[in-house]
Formats: sequence, structure tokens, C-alpha cells
Amino acid sequence: MRRREFIAGLGGAAATWPLTGRAQQTLLPTIGFLHVGSAKPFAHILAGFLQGLKEAGFIEGQNVAIEYRWAEGQNNRLPELVTELVRNKVAVIIAGGGEPAIFAAKAATTSIPIVFNIGSDPVKLTWPRRES
Repeated sequence: MRRREFIAGLGGAAATWPLTGRAQQTLLPTIGFLHVGSAKPFAHILAGFLQGLKEAGFIEGQNVAIEYRWAEGQNNRLPELVTELVRNKVAVIIAGGGEPAIFAAKAATTSIPIVFNIGSDPVKLTWPRRES
């Protein structure tokens, strides 16, 4: 191999390294966080959630991403917000703030796990019926 061919080949390989590096980057698994309220009044809840994730080895921005959707007390926004999370292919949906968020998440997907906390028995919860 002649020197010029070697240098040309090396230069071509170096030009593709940045592209190869970007192609090998993996996207972080994403948690969809859906809440009926606003961020500020529930900051302590969010802090506890993030602390629990950290204790389980998940740190936002390092090995997990979180997409937040706050309904700001407007339950009618929940279906749209959870649809965005489903469209963005989150790995799991955290539904907070009570039954409206849970029911919106349940209506939006059957394939993404939904995690929630509620004081009543979730098995006994029935889907809200609409009056005909």
C-alpha cells in the first residue's frame, strides 16, 4: 500500500467516526409521568418519586429519561397528555393524582405498563360509565 492510499483511507475512516459514534448512542428508557395537578404544589411528591428511582439505581438524565405531563387541574386535558406519552413510546406510565389519570392512561394503552398509587382497591374500580 502506498503512503497516499493509506493516508486517504485513514482520512476517510476518521470522517466517518463521528457518524458511527452517533449511530451507536442508545436512547435512554423513558418514563412517562402523568399527573392531574401542577408541578409546584406536588414538588414533594416528585422529589420522593425521583428519590425512589435513585434508590433503585435510576437517575434522571443518566440512565433514564422522564417526560412530564401536568394537567394543571384540568382533567379534560389528560387524554391528550397521555396520548403524547404513548406516541413518544415511553416504557412505563406513572399515573398520579387519582382515578382520572389512571382511567386516562388505561384508555390510551393496553401495551404500556401503568403504575399508580391509590387508596382504594384498584381491582374494584370500575370504568366510569357515561350516561346515554
